[in-house]
Amino acid sequence: MASRFTSRIDVAGPTGERFDEILTPAAVEFIAKLDNAFAGRRRELLDARRQRREKLASGEQPLGFLPETRWIRNDHSWQVAPAAPGLEDRRVEITGPTDRKMTVNALNSGAKVWLADFEDATSPTWANIIGGQLNLHDAIRRSIDFSSGGKHYAIGDSPATIVARPRGWHLVEKHIRIDGRPVSASLIDFGLYFFHNARQLVARGSGPYFYLPKLESHLEARLWNDIFLMAQRELGIPRGTIRATVLIETITAAFEMEEILYELREHASGLNAGRWDYIFSIIKNFADHGADFVLPDRAQVTMTVPFMRAYTELLVSTCHRRGAYAIGGMAAFIPSKDPEVNAVALEKVRQDKEREAGDGFDGSWVAHPGLVPVCDEVFTEVLGGWPNQLGRLREDVTVSADDLLNVASAGGEVTEKGVRANINVALRYVDSWLQGTGAAAIFNLMEDAATAEIARCQVWQWVHNGTKLDDGTAVTHELVATWLDEELATVRAEIGDGRLDDARKIFIETALSDRLPSFLTTGAYARYLTDL
Repeated sequence: MASRFTSRIDVAGPTGERFDEILTPAAVEFIAKLDNAFAGRRRELLDARRQRREKLASGEQPLGFLPETRWIRNDHSWQVAPAAPGLEDRRVEITGPTDRKMTVNALNSGAKVWLADFEDATSPTWANIIGGQLNLHDAIRRSIDFSSGGKHYAIGDSPATIVARPRGWHLVEKHIRIDGRPVSASLIDFGLYFFHNARQLVARGSGPYFYLPKLESHLEARLWNDIFLMAQRELGIPRGTIRATVLIETITAAFEMEEILYELREHASGLNAGRWDYIFSIIKNFADHGADFVLPDRAQVTMTVPFMRAYTELLVSTCHRRGAYAIGGMAAFIPSKDPEVNAVALEKVRQDKEREAGDGFDGSWVAHPGLVPVCDEVFTEVLGGWPNQLGRLREDVTVSADDLLNVASAGGEVTEKGVRANINVALRYVDSWLQGTGAAAIFNLMEDAATAEIARCQVWQWVHNGTKLDDGTAVTHELVATWLDEELATVRAEIGDGRLDDARKIFIETALSDRLPSFLTTGAYARYLTDL
């Protein structure tokens, strides 16, 4: 696509049908204004992330609740903004990418909210990013439909409220550059959605709502709040119209929940317990802290282990103290054609949602429309005629820094089956991601980019620490390399070649390296993304 803007702004992505409706000169100029205003602060905050991670890794700086913001935690007077239209009842939220089929199915699923995901559930091809914006544009105007299997599908009369999730601060969008530098992916996703849809959403009795991923500090929340203020001012949208729910999916953010809500308070809607990325964050930040921070097989790190329970109970009590909604974690099961598999899995989903509802959460996530009824039934049973549980302040909850950091409380063991499962799932997922699909059905679970992170970082942790399996065998580089090739052969026999060789290279670069890079920020990501 040739640039249609000033020499200062270059849009280099390939053209596509109706892309001009999204990439208008006015929309791109709006993004440029945001980027020029906030690019410097974003870089400073990313550098602060790196410095804190280095201090945590070396033991120079312990992780705890911030003494300099104690006044925020001790001030009982402040509250977040009241629930915005369409966000009063959030008992069931469905998540998924913004492709056309998912858009219609999610909005018709019966869930109260759809998390329209440009982040972990979307492989960030240019076609997916701009096509997703088009699908949301059409959905908001009730002009989206699709046909499949001889049937026609369109949005029904009571669609879910859309809450868009932009990509995290750590990522850039190489297809749009300003003065030669790639623009923040967060600002691309937020800016295009807000510019095209904010007024339309307000006119329809809703509003521009967002999920904010991967935050690591309240200063990053402050940056988002300032962006919201500028965006509303630029488009003449009343201050406070935007609402944001923050995913607490990093261990550092868990120590700053109240501060994050305070920074966003006139735009805040709630917090969400992002399970898998939270575990990944613990491994990443405490990579060099030895056996006390080594986790067992992924399947054994449930939400009932003490350090995870401390995190979720703190989230509920923090939210309700400040009038914010607490949203539970993902039920990733995909209904199967096997009734026995379904029965076992649905009972686990029910137990998980019963725990969340019993703990005071106001709602929870599912990954498939087939799970909406189960989640709805569980929360309705607890909520009764109320739309939320904000009145349950959970004043009984007391969580210390030691509670949040007691990773050893997970117990469990590492098994050959667990290591091989991580390798196998990582290969399948990265192969899917490289082919443009960011939400992949693998072994009856809906897996996304968090899967690639947790799967390969656990393997890295076990190799790095020479962890012993349940049979006494040490997990070594050589052993994992052998199992990697064996699992690769198994996967290839089932699904064909695809991009499995590239997936193997990425696994080696990220799971068998000396240091622990993130899949989404490693050189492998940048290298392979040029093909997307």
